[in-house]
Amino acid sequence: QVHLRESGGGSVQAGGSLRLSCEISSSRYCMGWFRQAPGKEREAVATISGVGGRTYYFGSVEGRFTISRDAVTDTMFLQMESLLPEDTAMYYCAAGRGTDCYNTAQYDSWGQGTQVTVSS
Repeated sequence: QVHLRESGGGSVQAGGSLRLSCEISSSRYCMGWFRQAPGKEREAVATISGVGGRTYYFGSVEGRFTISRDAVTDTMFLQMESLLPEDTAMYYCAAGRGTDCYNTAQYDSWGQGTQVTVSS
């Protein structure tokens, strides 16, 4: 059982930046960030592999968000730039059970989430 804990959420104005962190009790090969806005389904934001740090971005975040991980501290990050009101959501870090990090269906361990609110 892997435990994950997010931090770094908050409220910013459009165009601002935030950096989310995720502490991981036991590293998995595939890690990722997901988000869920009120009234919407949870969606993938970005995922990253443990070897080579191959990254995948989903939807409108590519070019604005950067996912990274530190193998020494077992910490994953999401640097968010040029934030938009539509980025407002609860953000969750997740760990996958397989090696296809692009396959978002394989993520089965979740943190409690951290709220990101972007005002216009």
